[in-house]
Amino acid sequence: MKPAQALLIAALLIGTAQAQQPIQNASVDELVEQLAPPKALTRSLRNIAPVKRQIDLVINFDFDSAKLQAGSKPLLEKLAEALSTERLSAINFKVEGHTDAKGSASYNQDLSARRAQAVLEFLQAQGVATGRLAAEGKGFSELLDPAHPQASENRRVRISTVN
Repeated sequence: MKPAQALLIAALLIGTAQAQQPIQNASVDELVEQLAPPKALTRSLRNIAPVKRQIDLVINFDFDSAKLQAGSKPLLEKLAEALSTERLSAINFKVEGHTDAKGSASYNQDLSARRAQAVLEFLQAQGVATGRLAAEGKGFSELLDPAHPQASENRRVRISTVN
């Protein structure tokens, strides 16, 4: 393997492993770039296993509810448009709900599952095919900021590639 290829692979792996701040606003093109598989640069990179792509979004819900707040709908509409683009149309996605660590694990698990399902249903209502999406609640099992378990950035919706 050439040094340039090794650096490219390392950059891809590091870039996907680092935690990002959840996105509050993004264009359709930015969402596509975050979720689309990287374009192959050379034929020698064809055999590399696909890297899971994911983004964390700030999606607000009513307190103690899975009802989407109106302010979060424009970002979800852009996400639905991004998922319908040519670069993403053949990819399946998982919608994960995440909470902070306030409250019991079982309560947060249920709340995160209901919120993930609400986002999935919203995306489907925007025209994203039902078979391309799956919802999963994570509760507070995968905190974005484990040092601050009740921090607001832990409350998010993650969109990740499945295939």
